[in-house]
Amino acid sequence: AITQYQNANAAYYKQLKENFNVAITLMMIWVVLLGAIFFAQDHLFNTEWFAIQPQKSEGLIGILSAPLLHGSFEHLSSNAFSILILGTLAGSFYPRALLRAIPIIWLGSGLGTWFISLGGHHIGASGVTVGLMFFLIGQGLKRRDKNSMLALVLALFFFGGMVLSVLPQQQGISWEYHFSGAVFGLLTGLLFSGLDTTAPKRLYSWDIEEQTNDDEQ
Repeated sequence: AITQYQNANAAYYKQLKENFNVAITLMMIWVVLLGAIFFAQDHLFNTEWFAIQPQKSEGLIGILSAPLLHGSFEHLSSNAFSILILGTLAGSFYPRALLRAIPIIWLGSGLGTWFISLGGHHIGASGVTVGLMFFLIGQGLKRRDKNSMLALVLALFFFGGMVLSVLPQQQGISWEYHFSGAVFGLLTGLLFSGLDTTAPKRLYSWDIEEQTNDDEQ
């Protein structure tokens, strides 16, 4: 029983390391892409053309394009750091769930903003990053194992303030985008919580004794 646990545990953490390497590579590519678009956008097009414009047909394109655009370098930097940390955490612990969640969060955050906001031009990846935060919250609440709690604690340590960003606070910050991302992030975290494996249950002395007694019988 001990050997079986050790082998399963070693295999799990080997896979976790591989997941981490893939996740951080993909998140870095995502960040580089956002940076390239940011430095090119003012020379190529007007960002308002590809922003979410609530309740306007011409603003629907922003549901797809708005997360790729940013209004300032500070805006970009904030979202890039969030993507790098939250995306790597989610991709390391929940790669299968994240693969399904990202499109839903991306589209859901934009569509929700298009419906509930009263105006303006909404751009930025913050709807997705807040969605990732609440995805991790949903996974942690549903799974409640050691590693999901670790991922959640790390996310809250770096970005705990995101939880309050879903409320109207500061003019110029799209709380509607954050709120919509949070809704779809939490839903996908809860719904897809069973797609990824958990670490093997640690064996204690009483577990070994119980299994030994069963084998003797």
